[in-house]
Amino acid sequence: MRVVIQRVSKAQVTIEQERSEHIAQGILVLLGIEMADGDADVDWLVNKVLNLRIFDDEAGVMNKSLLDIKGELMVVSQFTLMAATKKGNRPSYIRAANHQHAVPLYESFVKKAQALLETRVATGSFGAMMKVSLDNDGPVTAGHSHNNFRRNVCFTQGDEAH
Repeated sequence: MRVVIQRVSKAQVTIEQERSEHIAQGILVLLGIEMADGDADVDWLVNKVLNLRIFDDEAGVMNKSLLDIKGELMVVSQFTLMAATKKGNRPSYIRAANHQHAVPLYESFVKKAQALLETRVATGSFGAMMKVSLDNDGPVTAGHSHNNFRRNVCFTQGDEAH
């Protein structure tokens, strides 16, 4: 799983040129899911997103989380985050999860975030053509990968990835 986290003063996603969702101050998450991902990845990344201290405190220091400021959250699926670009000039999306695997994990991410935030989470529509607009506040942007979680859990000294 990969996420791109953007601190926003506002964001909007328009889905298939029909309906749109929007948020005020908070975080826009672009979420990519691969076949190796599971519930543990969802739990770890939801916790990371909601507790990441990227909002200013009273002294102007990034010391507050989305939970602290009671901000809003938007989650948009983006399989292109799983692009492999090492060889050639055309990205490969072979690592991106198929719908059967990805949709339940995407929905779980949204549901768990919503439960912890105690508010509605704005979303895109999985697999739909979307247009995302945002006012990146700062700008502050961070990327996190499930590999952060797996390396901490699955590696011991001298081991390879499992």
